[in-house]
Amino acid sequence: MTLGSGCKKDDVSARETSYELKVQDVLGVTGTATFIETGNSVTIDLALNGLPSGIHPAELCMNTVAEGGAVVFNLNTVNETGKSSTLVTSMSYDQLIAYDGFIKVMLSTAEPLVILAQGDIGGNVITETNITYNLDTIQPFGVSGTALFEKRENGNTLVTLNLEGTIAGEVYPATINLSSISTIGGGPITRTLNSVNGTTGKSYTTIRELDSGLNITYDNWLVYNGYINIYQTSAVFDNIICHGDIGSNVN
Repeated sequence: MTLGSGCKKDDVSARETSYELKVQDVLGVTGTATFIETGNSVTIDLALNGLPSGIHPAELCMNTVAEGGAVVFNLNTVNETGKSSTLVTSMSYDQLIAYDGFIKVMLSTAEPLVILAQGDIGGNVITETNITYNLDTIQPFGVSGTALFEKRENGNTLVTLNLEGTIAGEVYPATINLSSISTIGGGPITRTLNSVNGTTGKSYTTIRELDSGLNITYDNWLVYNGYINIYQTSAVFDNIICHGDIGSNVN
């Protein structure tokens, strides 16, 4: 991987694609990552608003924001103007705009776990194709909400759980199960979801495959015989506080 200070060529035919950068559920830093075809190389320009003072490291990583992933290469640091430009020569424009990855900008090298902004790129970009399922409370818990299934460009799925009535500081396990909520004794767990953050009431999970390793696409979920459970603590049947049918079980 060869990196350097990016400089755009005066080429009116150059292609470019921009991706949104932000932090989930937190107001503050926002911006874009723009991929610009520059001959046999690609310039990645970052432009951020609302940054704190200082120099902020940036990375292009494998997988999605919801999953996290290994660093593919470092981008040039974002300076006090909120700008960064990096020249990439070992991946083509077409490879990058289809890449299974994401970009993140951190507070500093001393505090890399503090993420200022991040966003999915390439094949992981969310399309406008989506469906929402209701999650109903099981009394007396009073927790209810929705499960949003969104299709990515590569056909994978982002599942966002958005619950009301959760308790700040608590963590709520969540699963997708086979069959419907009316099944006596419940169906087996087929996909474990990321736990719901009780403070925000939200959970984000990228789904490429079931827990068994079987690949599953967004389109498969639309006809899937399943339902979602939210649990008070551990993922056991008598611990369910909220649930809802999905796929073929929804009229």
